[in-house]
Amino acid sequence: MQENKVYTGTVEGYTSEGLGVVRLDGAVVFVPQAVRGEEITLRVTRVMKTAAAGEVVRVLRPSPRRTAPECPHFGRCGGCDFQHVTYEEELWAKRARVQDALRRLGGTEVEVEEILGARDPLRYRNKSQYPVGPDGAIGFYRARSHQVIPVESCLIQSELSDKTARAVGAWMRRYRVSGYDERTGKGLVRHLYVRVDHRGESLCCLVVNGKQLPREPELVGMVRSAVPGTVGVVLNTNTSRGNVILGDRYRTLWGQDYLLDTLCGLTFKLSVPSFYQVNRDQAEVLYGKALEFAGLTGAETVLDLYCGTGTITLCLARQARRVIGAEIVAPAIADARENARRNGIENAEFFCGDAAQVAAHLAQEGLRPDVITVDPPRKGLAPEVIASIAQMEPERVVYVSCDPATLGRDVKRFAALGYQAVRAAAVDMFPATCHVETVVQLSKGNISSQNVRVEFSLEDMDMSRFQQGATYEQIQEWVQEKYGFHVTHLNIAKTKRKCGIIERQNYNLPKREDSRSPETPKEKEEAIIEAFKVFQMIQALDKQD
Repeated sequence: MQENKVYTGTVEGYTSEGLGVVRLDGAVVFVPQAVRGEEITLRVTRVMKTAAAGEVVRVLRPSPRRTAPECPHFGRCGGCDFQHVTYEEELWAKRARVQDALRRLGGTEVEVEEILGARDPLRYRNKSQYPVGPDGAIGFYRARSHQVIPVESCLIQSELSDKTARAVGAWMRRYRVSGYDERTGKGLVRHLYVRVDHRGESLCCLVVNGKQLPREPELVGMVRSAVPGTVGVVLNTNTSRGNVILGDRYRTLWGQDYLLDTLCGLTFKLSVPSFYQVNRDQAEVLYGKALEFAGLTGAETVLDLYCGTGTITLCLARQARRVIGAEIVAPAIADARENARRNGIENAEFFCGDAAQVAAHLAQEGLRPDVITVDPPRKGLAPEVIASIAQMEPERVVYVSCDPATLGRDVKRFAALGYQAVRAAAVDMFPATCHVETVVQLSKGNISSQNVRVEFSLEDMDMSRFQQGATYEQIQEWVQEKYGFHVTHLNIAKTKRKCGIIERQNYNLPKREDSRSPETPKEKEEAIIEAFKVFQMIQALDKQD
């Protein structure tokens, strides 16, 4: 196969990224915007070791599944993968991808029962992150690059978000505010981040390479004028080099720094960094399927790993006797507890810790949950997490996945420990993109009759290993996120001593007992004590705290 040479072939299917697959004399060519079933002429643009890349020259026999893209930026902007096919074909491709991953990588013949498509595949995103180019362009990155393509209207973003972006762009041009240049590290505005809720309210956050903006009141005025439902304008500082969007410091320029949204009949508080599914309507479909696979009767104990801010956990709590949520991100656990209180849910417990350590510790303590749910990040589950889950011998494991490849790998690992995939369904959470969510139910079958289900409270358990895991940096991060100010290591160390938290050797305190050091301000001490409660380093005396 030669580069720049033209060949003729038939498109057989799609890759995980939505590229068309054409086989030529046993070699595979990946072709953007090619549609299954079409006969095409293609030009080979690059020959690699095991495959080649190509581009469509001409469609000789078009497919009825091909459609004209609605978005004028499709093909330049890297946000969407499936604007050139019908929605039915997009769903077919995603279901086939999940089925292939389960069979080829997971070694299971379980059938993907269905793929649950979106009622409205347009304007579904409730969180928008617009990169800003060094020339002030606001839009999205070109595929496989960090070149910002200006986009004034995106068909998968909320119209409120697009209006906010246009207002911020107008403010930058009027007052000559610079955009950020990744190559030099210079320039001010890096990203625009917008959250919206189902009531039409929005929260605007500018991510900047500095601590303040010129003409801040004018920014607030222009955003509020363009989007009257704006409830707050927030400034986030990120002065580090790299691809991480959000920094760790926030300042509210106007209004409030959060939204309240409802999901599955529950109310959740959403600040800028809070994890929340970007497609609210499809999240309800996803969680409904997870609850169906959990098969709860009201008598079960459920463990939810990677619980985030408690969205799935609290949905489970309404149908179970008791749920326990675990998550490594401390602010998320704080939000989960607050969300439980806000919704009057009293049978949910949360604590902070790494999933592998949490699962191993709970297994050693004798916890035997009836159901375990997991919703890990794209990298999937570590082998030790799977081993600890199997050691607890739940009747069912419900695995929610955002990556079919790592899901398939983990299904195979579960099978080696006696848990077989018995049901699977896909949910289209991200229409027009190649991403897809999957829910799989795994069952052990015959559970050992020698196991004894242990009843205990987290308050009675030895959680010291997780208490020690609350580092000074984690406490600083939590206080910064919750209260918006910085506390020093010395502030934390002195407050630890005041609360009776003993450390083997505390290098943060003065070397001499009589050495003079500034007292910790009362508001900072109270914030640190609240962090100790969140990390379960001390008991919360007031149940309403």
